[in-house]
Amino acid sequence: MTHHSDLLIVGAGILGLSHAYAAAKRGLKVKVFERTATPLGASVRNFGQALVTGQPPGQMLDLARQSREIWGQWAQLANLQLKRNGSYLFARSDAEEHLLEAFCAGRAKEHGYRVNLLQGAAMNDLYGGQFRHHRAALHGLDDQQLYSREALPALIDYLRRELRVEFHFSTLVRDIEPGQLHSTAGSFRGEQIIVCSGHDYQTLLAEQIAQLTPQICRLQMLRARPKVELNLQHALLTGLSCVHYGAFADLPQAAPVQAQILRDTPHLNENGIHLLISPTPHGELIIGDSHHYGSDPSPFNAEQVDNWMIELAEQTLGCQIQVVERWQGVYGSRGPGPFSFLRAADGVSAALMHSGVGMSVGPALAEGNITELWGEA
Repeated sequence: MTHHSDLLIVGAGILGLSHAYAAAKRGLKVKVFERTATPLGASVRNFGQALVTGQPPGQMLDLARQSREIWGQWAQLANLQLKRNGSYLFARSDAEEHLLEAFCAGRAKEHGYRVNLLQGAAMNDLYGGQFRHHRAALHGLDDQQLYSREALPALIDYLRRELRVEFHFSTLVRDIEPGQLHSTAGSFRGEQIIVCSGHDYQTLLAEQIAQLTPQICRLQMLRARPKVELNLQHALLTGLSCVHYGAFADLPQAAPVQAQILRDTPHLNENGIHLLISPTPHGELIIGDSHHYGSDPSPFNAEQVDNWMIELAEQTLGCQIQVVERWQGVYGSRGPGPFSFLRAADGVSAALMHSGVGMSVGPALAEGNITELWGEA
């Protein structure tokens, strides 16, 4: 049994690292355990979009705004690349344009979303006219981008080097109990243990997590190169996202958009496809995604789903793309709410996301959880 720590964290994804930061900056002694040699879960398989604009009013919007500030701190402290110039959500039809207009005139003003709606000449001038085939573009000024494959290692390096967080990679945590953690690297003592193991609902705290009846979402994703020089510097979305994200989906003007999708492209709805495009620092584009839900993610990708996403991406970008990489994103979904902080036993908790917005709200969620356990920083 090694010497005592204040906090033991299982999982080095964005939730685990966020909890480590929130605790370590308070001067607490923190250890993090990760079963793989580097994080390989949802936190590095995603788009790297930390979206504020898409979050519904209330708690999720507040968390996204707080997380935005934390990402800004990390960009300076950990020297990670963070684009803070926002995203563009394109309207492709009258119905989508009317929805964006209604959002800007009502909800955006009421709840302080920082957005601009580009129409007419402003739309036509965007990126030298590359996107003039769209009706309008909602510029979400608070949205951020990062390249997860590089950002997470940079954050880990900062936590280890500057905040003295101790990491145990390639280490499987077999069991936990109040005050103790048992792993392939030995047994460890800690005042608090927080499990941040993503969509693994069976290794630790399985009985307690099962009561939340969570599901797993599987996504098909791509990395591609545009066949023309775009120099894209913003994340891109389309009106398809308006029926997916809570900032828009419950507005009356979203119903015609959903009806149009069901009438003209029902296969997109059936496969949960809504287009997101994120530029990487290396001139490539991360493109997706589809959504399929269940208790176990199928390992088999459908080529037709990829083809539909490629077609959507080429329509949106106004150019052809060349796919260079394909993979599956997998994350926890459809629990009792967008997230849970499960108090399983005295000194033992689990932090779980039930939606795909961990990068957008995870840093602030962790700050709140650590405040609940230890008080304000």
